[in-house]
Amino acid sequence: MTKQFDAPFIAVEGPIGVGKTSLAAKLSSHYRFHLLEEIVDENPFLSKFYEDIDEWSFQTEMFFLCNRFKQLEDLYDNQLKDGYGVISDYHIFKNHLFAKQTLKEAHLAKYERIYNILTGDLPRPNVILYLNASLDTLLERINRRGREMEKSIDPAYLQQLSSDYDQFMRDHQHVYPEIPIVSLNGDKLDFVENPHDFNRIIDQLDEAMSRKRTLL
Repeated sequence: MTKQFDAPFIAVEGPIGVGKTSLAAKLSSHYRFHLLEEIVDENPFLSKFYEDIDEWSFQTEMFFLCNRFKQLEDLYDNQLKDGYGVISDYHIFKNHLFAKQTLKEAHLAKYERIYNILTGDLPRPNVILYLNASLDTLLERINRRGREMEKSIDPAYLQQLSSDYDQFMRDHQHVYPEIPIVSLNGDKLDFVENPHDFNRIIDQLDEAMSRKRTLL
């Protein structure tokens, strides 16, 4: 049974390089909510994954799953159950999206069994901000932030990931209609440099949180 809580829990999601962490950090500062950031650089398999997806996908996905599981358990115990709002720069249920794209059938079956056990009772966000952008924008932002391990990302992999995200969000809205999804166009919004764009996001998010409270 999913853990219950009354605090705001907002997840920012989207493909690699779209600006999730930058947006989550600004939202955390605006609302004065706790910021939960996914562990990326600490994954010892990630650089190898980008060089050889078939060889290192299972180790990479298992590391992310176990670490995100622990983060969300701690988040519930230390923040959500006591009524403190949270902004997260990821949604653990995307793990399944990545796993389905990268794992071979035998590994995927094993992964899904573990995934279902670990995520069954984890707290779900009550609003999702979905940020997407074109492949050119994603590649430009990945290049700008200069992570060495990301230099070998295959653009075809990134394009497929972006398409899979679109489908994932449609499926998620169907399965969990009670969780509002706010979709944002990362090609047109500059929420880092343009205060007007950031305020537009705040307005949409406030409306979504109000709508969520109405559904309760």
